[in-house]
Amino acid sequence: MAIAKQNLLGTYLKDRRGKLDAAALGFPLKRRRTPGLRREEVAQRANVSATWYTWLEQGRGGAPSAEVVDRLARALMLTDVEREHLFLLALGRPPEVHYQAAEGVTPRLQRVLDALEISPAYVKTSTWDVVAWNRAAAAVLVDYGTLDPKQRNLLRLVFLDPHIRVKQPDWQGVARFVVGAFRADVARAGAGAAKNVAALVDELSRESPEFAALWRDHDVRDTYEGPKRVRHPKAGVIALEYSTFAVDGRPDLSLVIYNPATAKDVEKIRSLVKPRAAVHRRR
Repeated sequence: MAIAKQNLLGTYLKDRRGKLDAAALGFPLKRRRTPGLRREEVAQRANVSATWYTWLEQGRGGAPSAEVVDRLARALMLTDVEREHLFLLALGRPPEVHYQAAEGVTPRLQRVLDALEISPAYVKTSTWDVVAWNRAAAAVLVDYGTLDPKQRNLLRLVFLDPHIRVKQPDWQGVARFVVGAFRADVARAGAGAAKNVAALVDELSRESPEFAALWRDHDVRDTYEGPKRVRHPKAGVIALEYSTFAVDGRPDLSLVIYNPATAKDVEKIRSLVKPRAAVHRRR
C-alpha cells in the first residue's frame, strides 16, 4: 500500500491506546481480547463520541479540531513529542506553543558546553535566563556562577549591571538588539503573558528609562547569528561571532556559542580561560 493511502493517524491512535494500562486507569480487565484500552474507553477519556472516535481510527470523516486532538493526546497520556506527532498526523502542523518554565539542562548538554574550551557558550531559556555555561563564558562574558540564579537574566544584566554596560563597546546598539530579540523570543515561546515575563518587564521599566523607551518601540529582532565585541578589563576588546542553536526536544532552551573572530582573539580567550582551567584541575 502506498504511504499516501495509509491511515497513519488511525494506526498511531490504535497503537497508543494499545500501550495503556486499563487497570491503572480504572477500567475492568474482564473480557479483553487485546491489551490496552478499548475505543469507547479512549472516547470516554477524551469526552468525544465513541462512534466518532471509531470513524477517526478507521480514517473516515473529516479532520478533528485542534481542541479535540489535544483532548485525545491527554486521554492517551502522550509525551510532548508524541503529542506533536499526533498533531502532525491529524492536522499537518505542530500544536500551538504553550510556555513552560525551563527545568535546567542535562549532564550531556553541560558536557557539550564544557568541550568548547575557547568558545564562550551558554544555554538560555526563552525568557533569557542563563541556566548553563562553560568556563570560557565565565572568563570572557559573565561569571554566572557568582550570581544568584534570579540575577542570571541577560536583560537584567544588560540594563541594570554597570559592569556589563562597561564591557559593551556599543551599549546602545546591544541594548536595542536584546530588547527586540527578547520580545521575539517570548512571543515565539508563547510566554508573552507569563507572570515572570511581566514581572521582569515591569522591573526593568521602573529601574531603567532606556529599557522602558525601547520596550515601547515594539521592535523585534532575530537572534540566530552575528558579530559581538566585548571589552574585557584584562584582555581588551575581544571580537566574537555568535550562533544560536535550538536544543532538540527542548523548545524552551537555546544554545548560544561565541567563536573568536581572529587568531588574536583566540589567544586572548585562551589567556583568560587557562587560569580557570588550572584551578578546576586542582579541585
